[in-house]
Amino acid sequence: MINKLSYWLTEHPTIVGFRWNHSQSWGSTWSFLITSIISYITLSIFLHLVLTLFRRQKPVPLGPIPAIHSLIMALISITIFIGILFSTAAEIRETRWFWNRSKTPFQWLLCFPLGTRPSGRVFFWSYVFYLSRFLHLFRTFLTILRNRKLTFFRLFNQSILICMSFLWLEFSQSFQVMAILSTSLVYSVVYGYRFWTGIGLRSACFPFVVNCQMFLLGCNLVFHVGVLLLHFMKGGCQGIGAWLFNSVLNGAILYLILNFYVKTHLKKRRSDGGGSGGRVQSSPTNLGLDVNGEIEMIKEKDV
Repeated sequence: MINKLSYWLTEHPTIVGFRWNHSQSWGSTWSFLITSIISYITLSIFLHLVLTLFRRQKPVPLGPIPAIHSLIMALISITIFIGILFSTAAEIRETRWFWNRSKTPFQWLLCFPLGTRPSGRVFFWSYVFYLSRFLHLFRTFLTILRNRKLTFFRLFNQSILICMSFLWLEFSQSFQVMAILSTSLVYSVVYGYRFWTGIGLRSACFPFVVNCQMFLLGCNLVFHVGVLLLHFMKGGCQGIGAWLFNSVLNGAILYLILNFYVKTHLKKRRSDGGGSGGRVQSSPTNLGLDVNGEIEMIKEKDV
């Protein structure tokens, strides 16, 4: 069973022979990237305006669609995690002789050698991860239909995440292996939890999704520091320009989440001081939460 799984996830000719190029890889051109992002933003705004013009107050009944979407995303995420994990082990096993004296496997995971081209097993799963970002966009439409909520940050954040995944492939960016491993693992847990609650089962007694997002951002922060150190200590890492853009994005999101946590903590302390028995008396709208109790400004990885 393990041998069959390893073949289909790492040794299949399509995976081993993958090459990212504009003529063969679907969605690999800059024009496609820009067009898809503009289409996503336009459709989201149009859908929100239509519901606003018709003054629909009740959520649009979606039935099992949100739960099905969460299940599909959970399965895709765990497949990506296992696939890139097996592929990374295979790549290290086959190429370690080439860089054994200059770096360790962990250093290779964070810092690709200069001149690395986007081909082979690891970049195949990076490409699958990039394509999966478009499936994440459906959650925006589901959110609009359920509670007519659309924020600038959601549109901006989802668009940037697609762009970032594109840059990983376009410039063979270092750090992407660790980012995809951590992100896909957290996604599989988060979307599995959303499926669990979506079919009516009991939710956690603490902000589960928020804590997963905080864990993911903490991991990404550590990985970014590691890339920066290796870049100056080991003679440079591939795709450092794309990495810099990635760092700015993650830093901004981390700031927004920490700001939310501080405000929530202050409200809780004030509520405790007012004798409310430790319960926060603010509404989900004031806290920036959506209908499922998730932070609106947190990215969907989100990672």
